[in-house]
Amino acid sequence: MTRPQKAGARRKGLSGAISRVASTGDRIVIQHRGKPLAALVSLNDLRMLETLEDQIDVEAARRALADPKNRKRIPWRRVKATLGL
Repeated sequence: MTRPQKAGARRKGLSGAISRVASTGDRIVIQHRGKPLAALVSLNDLRMLETLEDQIDVEAARRALADPKNRKRIPWRRVKATLGL
């Protein structure tokens, strides 16, 4: 369950919010002037998000490696020159 909270209210009750998120898995969206600013999520949710991001990165790398245009090697000195290094 996601619960919105005002930023000022969270400063006062951060310890309780952390305990609730850790024990129940609730997600708390911290708002400032009615706009979402940040979120407090459980460690389990964070790990799942990081795993998902890793899977997306691996798939993007596989697609890039499979693309025939990416098989041509570029000399390191040209890469450095292009990047201004």
